Amino acid sequence: MTKPRWKKALLIGLPLALAVSAGAGFLAWNYWSPAGYPVKIMQQAESIQERIVSFDSHITVPMKFGSEGNEADKDGSGQFDLVKTARGRLSGAALTVFGWPEIWNGPNAPHRPTAGFVEEARMQQEVRYKIITRLVRDFPHQVGIAYTPDDMRRLHGEGKFAIFISMLNAYPLGDDLDQLNRWTARGMRMFGFSYVGNNRWADSSRPLPFLNDTPDALGGLSDLGKQAVQRLNDLGVIIDVSQMSSKALEQVAQLSRTPLVASHSAPRALVDIPRNLSDAEMQLIKQTDGVVQIVAFPAYLRPLSQRTLDKLNDLRKDFDLPPLHDLEMALMPGDPIITVWPEQRFGAYAGKLYAILEEEPKATVKDFVNAIDYAVKKIGIDHVGISSDFNDGGGVIGFNDVGDTRNVTAELIERGYAEADIAKLWGGNFLRVWAQVQAAGQPVAGR
Repeated sequence: MTKPRWKKALLIGLPLALAVSAGAGFLAWNYWSPAGYPVKIMQQAESIQERIVSFDSHITVPMKFGSEGNEADKDGSGQFDLVKTARGRLSGAALTVFGWPEIWNGPNAPHRPTAGFVEEARMQQEVRYKIITRLVRDFPHQVGIAYTPDDMRRLHGEGKFAIFISMLNAYPLGDDLDQLNRWTARGMRMFGFSYVGNNRWADSSRPLPFLNDTPDALGGLSDLGKQAVQRLNDLGVIIDVSQMSSKALEQVAQLSRTPLVASHSAPRALVDIPRNLSDAEMQLIKQTDGVVQIVAFPAYLRPLSQRTLDKLNDLRKDFDLPPLHDLEMALMPGDPIITVWPEQRFGAYAGKLYAILEEEPKATVKDFVNAIDYAVKKIGIDHVGISSDFNDGGGVIGFNDVGDTRNVTAELIERGYAEADIAKLWGGNFLRVWAQVQAAGQPVAGR
């Protein structure tokens, strides 16, 4: 078993309208699309997607993407490929060069941090970067890398899928700030400090006790992290504050001279966990003239059902843990006592925990747009965007892969969003921030 992630859901659409008679059934099939929206709405969504630059700000690159059985140009079982991007009319996406210690290898395998973990995480970064460059090399008429906002608009005009290279997790970089220069020269245009677990740069919103983490161990940013904010500003790279602790996010907002982005987050008002953003944190991002990219991650959009909570409490009782008092401990093995557990006990508990969570009924595209609605009402249409977190747990019923992009647009249309506002949500706001960040930075050589 690899590190915790959600099982990919079956590709299903929203239910069709129910017909009350055989005659009505014929009309329903002609009036309603397979996604459950009126055909007229889906045609309007298709038309809008053809015109706007639509951008998903967080998709993880699978380590085996492009290999046999995972070909980029085939409609495979994954949530992202070139066939699906064309079907969904998605213009571009942030493909994330991501690395994290692979500590989750079964209940009998060693989990404690070792000296090889940084090297392992760096290897993952390199593999994902090579996958991206091979994608452009192998499909030059379908794909290109966007180094600037103008590049993205040009690629959209040429009918090509635009790749925006982002990076998540400072852990693999150790304490070497010059790695930021290196990765910027290689095309990175957004950098996120945090993932699960604290690192040398910043505290995470999800410290992992099994790695001997404690909440706010650094008090937000370390000195290295504070230096990194200035370096990223100078490089013209967007700072991604998703997954940071509240203190770290506040400090970045104070230090950065350019707008911030939360590349894949949801409002804490909907699901009260530290991984989600509080209203105050969303306001901080707005005050930088930044944007909150709402993520289609089921457990962040809708609280767990009572049935699932009951199962989790039964599990906790079996492992001598107290009953749940909040959702934070429901979604990950985060109790402090886990620090002293042996590997086998930790693996057994974590495996059963995630098995229960996988049985939770999935959120829908309507739940997802509820989160977008909430953010728009709190911080305004100019500061909200869209992300999926595909290939690392993201995906809701109706928006389960990039081929379902139009369903999100259809839901926005049904709720009364004008085309200009849909264009802002689907990429216009992000492109504005990106242009501001690059304009404030220094020229980057070597791309």
